[in-house]
Amino acid sequence: MDIRLIGRLRAVIQAAFLLFTLFVGYRFFLFYQWALGLRPEAVARPGAVEGFLPISALLGVKQLLVTGRYDLVHPAGLTILLAAMLIALVCRKGFCGWICPVGGFSNLATGHRFTLRLPVWLDIPLLGCKYLLLFFFVWAIMFKMDAAATASFIGSPYNIAADAKMLQFFLHPSQLSLIVLAVLVGLSLVVRNFWCRYLCPYGALLGLFALASPLQIRRDPELCIDCKKCEKRCPALIRVTARQTVRNAECVGCLECVSVCPKKDCLTVRAAGSRRVPPLLLPLLALLLFFLAWSAARLSGHWQSQVPNDVFAKVYRMSGELGHPPVEGMSGR
Repeated sequence: MDIRLIGRLRAVIQAAFLLFTLFVGYRFFLFYQWALGLRPEAVARPGAVEGFLPISALLGVKQLLVTGRYDLVHPAGLTILLAAMLIALVCRKGFCGWICPVGGFSNLATGHRFTLRLPVWLDIPLLGCKYLLLFFFVWAIMFKMDAAATASFIGSPYNIAADAKMLQFFLHPSQLSLIVLAVLVGLSLVVRNFWCRYLCPYGALLGLFALASPLQIRRDPELCIDCKKCEKRCPALIRVTARQTVRNAECVGCLECVSVCPKKDCLTVRAAGSRRVPPLLLPLLALLLFFLAWSAARLSGHWQSQVPNDVFAKVYRMSGELGHPPVEGMSGR
């Protein structure tokens, strides 16, 4: 395959995942309507909707590490998070660059047209926002909650109804929510990948894992003509021409830089820093690992929630009254 077609391939794959996400949202909406008694027949609740419950997934990781028990309330959410972390360890932030529907929407919305590049004095502090958010969630869940508190929260009506509360947020947004969403969308049209770059704690977590990835973009200084086409194309705004090895937590493994480089073999994908590998190995591995995780979860019964439909219906109907439950077992240290 012509390396110059990688950008188009990425757009097609991202569009496919985005369309699938919209389909999942529609199916969940039908399930939600049944749960509220607005439809006569039940529609299977799609497990993939749990991919939008990152806090619940992080709680699932905590429980898995401490007790060895898999979260059976939102197992698909935990599976997706574990798959994303595995992908990051093996092939950079391939989940962000090729699979994530939020990143896909941002990429398809802005394309490669000119967008504002924030000055360094503003860009660096904003980059820290998602790491601060990540630190807060990791501190609150991994270090402040004990095993009993984690299990209690996972089994609480509040957590069971988390997907319904998320849907309600979009179906009946407050005026403040609409303003915030409008600002985020507007900024994303002006500053490429604004949410992913500055605010997504998931992306921050995967970026830290990706630092250990054996796959790296390497630049040959002798072949480089300093045209900076790679930097103009890079969605993470990495200064590729200032590096010999792109070992950066912001790199999403999209290969856009490799695809636009006019000098053959100037930018290549290397395994463990030296062995050259085909560029397409990176997205192929990312997709393979993702679908292997999905298949393993489906076959082992760790994809569909074990919560009965009638329980979902009960908590959905009272979801508007559910506040954040008090968390006992929070460490005061």
